[in-house]
Amino acid sequence: MANRTYTVAVAGATGAVGETMLRLLEERNFPVRRLKLLASERSTGKSLTFKGEEIKVERLDDGSFQGIDIALFSAGATRSQEFAPAAVKAGAVVIDNSSAFRMQSDVPLVIPEINPDAIAGYQARGIIANPNCTTIVMLMPLKPLHDYGRVRRVIVSSYQAVSGAGAKGIEELRRQTLAWARGEPIEVSAFPQQIAFNLIPHIDTFQPNGYTKEELKLVFETRKILGDESIGVSPTTVRVPVFTAHSVSMNVETERKIGVDRAKELLSKMPGLVVIDEPEAGRYPMPIFAAGKDDCFVGRIREDLTNDHALNLWVVGDQLRKGAALNAIQIAELLVDRYL
Repeated sequence: MANRTYTVAVAGATGAVGETMLRLLEERNFPVRRLKLLASERSTGKSLTFKGEEIKVERLDDGSFQGIDIALFSAGATRSQEFAPAAVKAGAVVIDNSSAFRMQSDVPLVIPEINPDAIAGYQARGIIANPNCTTIVMLMPLKPLHDYGRVRRVIVSSYQAVSGAGAKGIEELRRQTLAWARGEPIEVSAFPQQIAFNLIPHIDTFQPNGYTKEELKLVFETRKILGDESIGVSPTTVRVPVFTAHSVSMNVETERKIGVDRAKELLSKMPGLVVIDEPEAGRYPMPIFAAGKDDCFVGRIREDLTNDHALNLWVVGDQLRKGAALNAIQIAELLVDRYL
């Protein structure tokens, strides 16, 4: 990493991803000279700790970015669309965690282990987009399989933790579970249905074709990141009563037959991915194990019984870390190494 230090702003600092960004900036010793914390007006005046220092949260507005080198956004698509241009105009490079810019042709969509060279495209707009959390978890094992055998089609079902909906999602599962245990009425607000002791096949809004926006993100982001518009993705996304870490079941069909042994060899060499595949010993990836860890974990690797060019696998990753905050910090590290 470069020897110089940088002024960094975190927009959405009091949210679940924003707070994880702060922890990771400290854990990874990112070269921060000065840190500015930004959030909505209701969070103004709160204090968060960074390297033992209490830093007050300021209100996010157009004037927030003077003197900022890198602006990490995790304040939602609406605020990103409103304030990211102001950050760029003030001279900052924006790394945005929302869906606001992901599919714009002049904004790179980057997973550093997969398409690091795409970051060069940031110079067109001053913005780099962080992919959807489930897309990141899914693509960590898909990339090495694609490089070896070229992926034709992926049938994917996600099992997404409540923290993917932010702090309000975490609180809703906690509150509903306590209410159920006490025999009290269960109130629903953060999700379309009760999440405690339930599964909800509904994440984001339904589109005219019957798929949700979350499902379509998996389709279009996968093609953009892998640079292959021909890849078929058939998605179903489901919210599950787990606090942290998304799980993804994938059936991957490739042009070139891979096989289980070669797949394990390819997957074990992928940076940021760990193979845990000893089902007879009860060892396979689970959210309770992946939560709080930077790596994604893949297992249950087996050949499709109906298609000898297809594999089934199961991957789990902490969506607050690799699925969001860590990927953004890794992009920032790549940015300062190569360009700033």
